[in-house]
Amino acid sequence: MNKQDMEQGRQRAEDWWRTDIIEMRPGVIRLRGHEIQDLIGNISFPAMIWLMLRGELPTEDQAGLLGVALSAAVDHGPQAPSIAIARMAATCGVGINNAMASAINVLGDVHGGAGEQALIFLQEIGADVGAKGLARAVSERLDHFFERSNGYVPGLGHRFHPIDPRAPRLLEITKTYAENGTIAGKLAEIAVEVEHQVALRKGKLIPLNIDGATAVVYGELGFPAPLTRGLFVLSRSVGILAHAWEQSQQPERNKGPLPREWLWSYSGKE
Repeated sequence: MNKQDMEQGRQRAEDWWRTDIIEMRPGVIRLRGHEIQDLIGNISFPAMIWLMLRGELPTEDQAGLLGVALSAAVDHGPQAPSIAIARMAATCGVGINNAMASAINVLGDVHGGAGEQALIFLQEIGADVGAKGLARAVSERLDHFFERSNGYVPGLGHRFHPIDPRAPRLLEITKTYAENGTIAGKLAEIAVEVEHQVALRKGKLIPLNIDGATAVVYGELGFPAPLTRGLFVLSRSVGILAHAWEQSQQPERNKGPLPREWLWSYSGKE
């Protein structure tokens, strides 16, 4: 192999995992072009998340609002499947990383993915607001939704909370950031109108939930819809870690979903 072939082979190898995210060699770590030592102690964790995902540093207010949304969804108790799985896994003798991975793996379309669906729904309405106005754009999108689905409007309603206590507070904070110019606030207006029109159709209030509220925040901050799911995973990982650690400090072994004196219903052959 001649020198030119060797150089081409080396270049191909280096390009195999080409990335704009990190530059690293002995003694050097740069994230998105920033020396790691310049970032450490000077930016918050939400700002670091923003930098890694977006390729630029956020303003202080952008990082602050991102942190608010991330903090709001960290936990919802052991009745949430992901948390229950983390705790059960911890009683099986696995490491804390295994317990966390087991939990994160169930954060899918139904549990954890609703924020992504909600943001897509709100953005579809937003694309029509300029031409049709807010009320009409929402009404037509709901007509289309209910014609094709008997399910829940993404981002509305909660199986446990009559009113999800996290959602109104997130909208309140979002309004503050819209007033200071950090975000436009358009998605928040759309979400409120969706909530209003669904209530008129159903004859009762089906309020915004945490998925809808965080979708508003992430969308207002300019994150693509698929990243909404990833940001939820980052957020919920905090609760998953806390529950896995707590359970690992307790003596129970092989703890299942029900107390052992309670058995399941058998519905097979006699």
